Amino acid sequence: MSKNKDKTIFYKMAKVTEHLKSNNGKPIFSIEIIPPTKGTNINELLNAIEPMMELKPPFIDVTFHREEYFTKQMPDGSIKEIRTRKRPGTVGICSSIMNRFKIDPVPHVLCGGFTKDDTEDLLIDLNYLGIDNVLALRGDFAKPYDTFKPKKDGHQYANELVGQIKNMNQGKYLHEDAEYLNASDFCIGVAAYPEKHFEAQDLEQDMENLKRKVAAGADYIVTQMFFDNQKYFDFVNKCRAEGITIPIIPGLKVLATKKQLDILPKLFYLDIPEAFRKEVLACENDKQAKQIGIEWAVQQCRELIDFGVPALHFYTMSKSDTTMAVARQVF
Repeated sequence: MSKNKDKTIFYKMAKVTEHLKSNNGKPIFSIEIIPPTKGTNINELLNAIEPMMELKPPFIDVTFHREEYFTKQMPDGSIKEIRTRKRPGTVGICSSIMNRFKIDPVPHVLCGGFTKDDTEDLLIDLNYLGIDNVLALRGDFAKPYDTFKPKKDGHQYANELVGQIKNMNQGKYLHEDAEYLNASDFCIGVAAYPEKHFEAQDLEQDMENLKRKVAAGADYIVTQMFFDNQKYFDFVNKCRAEGITIPIIPGLKVLATKKQLDILPKLFYLDIPEAFRKEVLACENDKQAKQIGIEWAVQQCRELIDFGVPALHFYTMSKSDTTMAVARQVF
């Protein structure tokens, strides 16, 4: 009989913060991907991101897409509201990433669409899988609505969600009274907005919101994408002046089409530097625009590395070509 009969072998996870400390002061390469639409084979996603494994990202963020609603007329003439999720599968994708690539997945965990009990159950599932990193977010509005409404007995704000995760790390569950419950060990990331979250009145209010998330137990910060490095530099300096000492990872997106000049600012409430805008508008086609986008991102990355960022985190939309074109030049 094998001496290892009772030993179950799992991929050994590491915390995002451990990865950031273990690269000898050099920034690491990381990416964010989105689940495929419902009914799509997961291998299409895994094959799409496989080229990026060349650069050995130590962790991969996997977004969580909440429910959406639409109305449908029924045969009897009544109108029914239908609930659907177009991109399920975050937990399954995280497990597949661990098994296929031996890389740490970082699932997004949302306030929106979850009760506190739902959140606890999700965290327990992640803990059982050996997933020790999460990114705690409030989440977007449930389409087609234009305001955020938490579920009954759900969290309104991300700092509340961070607090629940932190409590589980201390063995404190929602309804259990036992003194020695199994504690989780999640490394908790949160989001920040160098150009201000669109719902905040101003940058000062947005900073106060971030400080609440940090005080609740956040271990690191990932920023919204930006194209003007000065916005990130100013934001980091402001955070440090306010006593926020945890790592602040810049989020980056490589512009790939001329249309994104208008789409990205509307979707993510960010500014496009005028010099960059003029260069892209002068392009005759998207192929030229993509090349300008790559060159701009390379310049951004080099400046950010000189500034001393802990990582360069790319929002890939689960595509590898533009990200790899940039990363190969800076890593």
